[in-house]
Amino acid sequence: METTKSNTTESAILDAAKGIFERKGMAAARMQEIADEAGINKSMLHYYYRSKQLLFEAVFKSAFSMLAPQLNEIINADTSIFEKISNFSSNYISFVLKHPYLPNFIIQELNRNPDFVKKLVAEKNFPNISKFKQQVDEKVKEGVIRPIKAEQLFVNIMSLNIFPFIGAPLLKGFVNVNDETYKQLMEDRKTEVADFIINSIKLK
Repeated sequence: METTKSNTTESAILDAAKGIFERKGMAAARMQEIADEAGINKSMLHYYYRSKQLLFEAVFKSAFSMLAPQLNEIINADTSIFEKISNFSSNYISFVLKHPYLPNFIIQELNRNPDFVKKLVAEKNFPNISKFKQQVDEKVKEGVIRPIKAEQLFVNIMSLNIFPFIGAPLLKGFVNVNDETYKQLMEDRKTEVADFIINSIKLK
């Protein structure tokens, strides 16, 4: 019974923190407002998480742990390069539409605390692109795709998928659309990004 209550409290804390971090960012968020949002007192919050940094990392890891295994499985699946690109874009965009705070969390943490990224890389489900690199090299030699370094291709995939979420406020202004229309644009990018990248490298 106590374990269930403890899990429920921790879940409420993470949900509250996620919402506040999303709205305000790490720097502006306050432990007291997170406690208020979770319906507990500040002492109880500190019992679970001694600092805002630890709470931030827990929220981040909770979300990232849902995404990373999916992406790792796609990258290392026994599928073609083109299928990998399509599946990666579709899965990533679907996930971020449900967790729109995640890309900005990553950027915040990269800028504020580079050492935290080292912790993520050490996680067992962190995406490993070794097989992807080997596959790209093979397809270049076979003349299936144009000469391109696997690292450059992976950066292109990541950039085209991530930036529209990080730069959403600016891009909405440039293309002059409201939130609903922009969300549909992101839905469309599940295939648009993949088609654009595949057509740029495909020779056969």
